[in-house]
Amino acid sequence: MRTSDFTFDLPSELIAQVPIENRSDSRLMVLDRQSQAVSHHHFYEIIDYLHDGDLLVMNNTKVIPARLFGIKEVTNARVELLILKITGNTAECLVGNAKAVKLGSIISFGEGQLRARCTEVKDEGIRIFELLYEGILMEVLDQLGEMPLPPYIHETLSDKSRYQTVYAKVEGSAAAPTAGLHFTPELLDKIKLKGIEIVEITLHVGLGTFRPVKVDDVNQHVMHSEEYEVSEEAAEILNEAKRSNRRIISVGTTTTRVLESQMKKYGSFRAIKDATDIFIYPGFKYEAIDCQITNFHLPESTLLMLVSAFSSKEMILSAYREAVEQKYRFFSFGDAMLII
Repeated sequence: MRTSDFTFDLPSELIAQVPIENRSDSRLMVLDRQSQAVSHHHFYEIIDYLHDGDLLVMNNTKVIPARLFGIKEVTNARVELLILKITGNTAECLVGNAKAVKLGSIISFGEGQLRARCTEVKDEGIRIFELLYEGILMEVLDQLGEMPLPPYIHETLSDKSRYQTVYAKVEGSAAAPTAGLHFTPELLDKIKLKGIEIVEITLHVGLGTFRPVKVDDVNQHVMHSEEYEVSEEAAEILNEAKRSNRRIISVGTTTTRVLESQMKKYGSFRAIKDATDIFIYPGFKYEAIDCQITNFHLPESTLLMLVSAFSSKEMILSAYREAVEQKYRFFSFGDAMLII
């Protein structure tokens, strides 16, 4: 299977640069895998496709101000860091000017308010840093860091909360789980009143989710590991739903990866802190979820491959062509698809 099999023509003007004013007013394409029918709606109409007894699973990760611009001490070279993962006072980062950052290099941010000493050099521009600061790290990052918007977004985001889901709680992501951006508190209340149960898991979005595929043979792509957590309560609810043959609906590809990882690894849902490097592409057998909500993804991306595996490559690419014809908005701030 070739990476080029997952390409499609996308006019640049369809790449959403800013979020729509009202989150749930975004458009929603519904794709029925059995009939292959496609229909067009607004996102707030998703409630019509959710049934009493369904279980909606959401990723409650919260994006941190993970993009930092600093100066390398001694040489004054400018260095950009994107924090992928924080463990205590250690950070795994993608470095924009990686050649300038060697073992022992120290990067200074905010005139020394935060300093980062390189303790390990990895491939593909990734470095491990010891973080040196006073006070509370998240407060320091709030002062010095920027919201890490994807490179295809060129507009400045005036309201940082719009790159967070309304249910974001657990800080640690380098990117938002964007399928969840369409939900409002009001829509979530209506969903609960209809008898749909909502459960939250956490996966901190890192390089595994948005790293591009740079090889032509899909099988040669290696996913970067991302940390996740499933609580005792969430595992019990998920296992009960599976036993009762209730529909499990994942909100976003990150949620999908957690649930499918657990089923593949444990044969059930388990309360655990773990990591996943699962790579889902056509030929993969889904075992955990019954439906998924997702945005429209980049050509040749692992996310496009993941949704193609849930239906078929031909069906998804046909739906994407229709989305282009209907002028749907694409990527992080774009419209949504429900695959049933």
